[in-house]
Amino acid sequence: MKSIITIMTILIVTTGSAALAKEVAPKGKWLGVDETVVQAFAEKAGMPARAPYINTDQGDLLLFLFLVSGFIGGFVMGYCYKLLFTSENTKNNGVAPK
Repeated sequence: MKSIITIMTILIVTTGSAALAKEVAPKGKWLGVDETVVQAFAEKAGMPARAPYINTDQGDLLLFLFLVSGFIGGFVMGYCYKLLFTSENTKNNGVAPK
């Protein structure tokens, strides 16, 4: 009975918030902090917006960068696995033996 009440509560909250979001959401594109706050302060300081050095909006470039960083991070974690996760280091309070 308790699980049914929990499921019903979650269902009501999610559907209610979705319906409320449709009513409250403005039409068109939502502006982010960069476009509303940071850009306004930069223009006041005399530093207008410029094109980024690496434009990640082109195709799947951003996904590719995440993929490459995941490979690099995985390699480093795999290479240092024994140093990071073995019990030898816990004997010395996490300090690697010399």
